[in-house]
Amino acid sequence: MKFDHIIIRYGELSLKGKNRNQFIDRLYTNVRRKLEGFDQIKVKRSFDRMYVRLNGQPYQPVIRKLQDVFGIQALSVALQTDSELEAIQQGALDAVNEVDNAQTFKVSAKRIDKNFSIHSQELNRVVGGYVLNNKKDIKVDVHNPDVDLRVEVKKEATYISGIEFPGAGGLPVGVGGKVMLMLSGGIDSPVAGFLTMKRGAEVEAVHFHSPPYTSERAKQKVTDICRELTNFGSRIRLHVVHFTPVQEAINEVIPDNYRMTIMRRMMLRIVEKLAEKQGVLAAATGESLGQVASQTLESMNTINEVTNFPVLRPVLAMDKTEITAISKRIGTYDISIRPYEDCCTVFVPAAPKTKPNRERARQFENNLPMDSLIEQAVKDTEILQFNESEQIEEEFQGLF
Repeated sequence: MKFDHIIIRYGELSLKGKNRNQFIDRLYTNVRRKLEGFDQIKVKRSFDRMYVRLNGQPYQPVIRKLQDVFGIQALSVALQTDSELEAIQQGALDAVNEVDNAQTFKVSAKRIDKNFSIHSQELNRVVGGYVLNNKKDIKVDVHNPDVDLRVEVKKEATYISGIEFPGAGGLPVGVGGKVMLMLSGGIDSPVAGFLTMKRGAEVEAVHFHSPPYTSERAKQKVTDICRELTNFGSRIRLHVVHFTPVQEAINEVIPDNYRMTIMRRMMLRIVEKLAEKQGVLAAATGESLGQVASQTLESMNTINEVTNFPVLRPVLAMDKTEITAISKRIGTYDISIRPYEDCCTVFVPAAPKTKPNRERARQFENNLPMDSLIEQAVKDTEILQFNESEQIEEEFQGLF
């Protein structure tokens, strides 16, 4: 194998101006953490690129890991040569030969080191000519080539890439504060967590668990989803709220059609209390506008009354098909469809109010000992920690 590097190309990070170094530092930390299982790999950062030296490691498993890191626009498999014309020409030929079934190519040279004697356009010509003279079964196609040979001439070395993979895009997790994700165990909320992390936020999850009405298998669903989401966020803290007393109290005194509304209002109050303790700045939900009774605008308006906390809804404008497609891509779908019910589905009324009124909701809540219910729920909350590094260790142990 000739390729000895992976070039990490930035996306939105390039537009961050004075804050750019902060974003790059966070991306560097996330990349290093992601590659903890590859002891021989070295990562080097620069202002416009990050370089992963493979040191004999096949690039394919490294690419697969890095494609889950937010903040990366693209990943180029490359080889490093001296910044001398003969070495660059031979490196370009080697790069083309590494690409299976390549019939057409073009050269895209960039002379970053302005002291290099050959200008970019001339370098395109002399490198392309060398490849044509030494590989008879290939042609030039500047519009739609099988291989776009990207030649980047720097002072310390030249990097030649011939294979590129898409990155996850977005911003590095950790640059956007913390968000408390309301994680039900269904299809929508894990996708909301994924999209929240894509915008650079760290996610802490909260799950409302109601034994004996919900089983330990329902809780296991949520823990498995958290483990899956650590592929994108490295570590996730899960707050498991023991919600049974709250729901039983609601069922005793709240009219059937308002129970869902009051339950969601209580959930938001509890989430806000937990978030304040953890320094979390917002909540996130998997609500999609109009999908169910509690997700109409009228319901959201009434439910949101109980908090001044920002409530993010990353999948608000998506339909179920779009959300499901993302859940399959990120690996949470098969977990979410396990047939174990959460507290919302167990206690859902036959005909929930689709246009609840704020004043009516407040009147009904006067029959609840809200402060004591909330205080006890927060006090009894169980906290679990999930780290991707633990999964990496399990994967490597499974190889032997």
